[in-house]
Amino acid sequence: MNSLRIIGGEWRRRVLRFPDAPGLRPTPDRVRETLFNWLGQDLTGLSCLDLFAGSGALGFEAASRGAARVVMVDDSPTALAAIEANAKILGADEHLEIVRSDAVRFVKSAGSHFDVLFLDPPFYSGWIDRLAPMMAGVVAEDGVIYVEAERALVGCGNWRTVRHGRAGQVFYHLMRRGEANGAE
Repeated sequence: MNSLRIIGGEWRRRVLRFPDAPGLRPTPDRVRETLFNWLGQDLTGLSCLDLFAGSGALGFEAASRGAARVVMVDDSPTALAAIEANAKILGADEHLEIVRSDAVRFVKSAGSHFDVLFLDPPFYSGWIDRLAPMMAGVVAEDGVIYVEAERALVGCGNWRTVRHGRAGQVFYHLMRRGEANGAE
């Protein structure tokens, strides 16, 4: 089993364990720190969707920082079993909804909007392009999208990159609805 630590909030320094799996790339500590600096450290009252949950790093960070609702979606039974085990260890059941589903199927049937969408799909798989036209169905009008990709992105659907960075082979982006405004 691999491990990572939660870097902020209620469960700061707690260690999560997750299995080896092809394409599973947990968001590194430094990138998560940057992301939550962008979002603000306190997510109290926000609803978050971790669409390709994998190790659960982003969803657990959001819940640790007070998100009212975190839905973690993945289609891997092995990844989901690890997420469920970590949720039990943390006592996070009240904050989390863990769903086994294909991303497109989940987005089409979500029925609610989220304040924050974490979108970290397997690279070179076309997921971002497939999901972009559907984002308005799951992201609140004033919501944000965090995207990790194999290349720099100008936007995703109606959302435009407002902040971005790179760590190794990973390009990461924070997107807001509307026009790009000189992304940092």
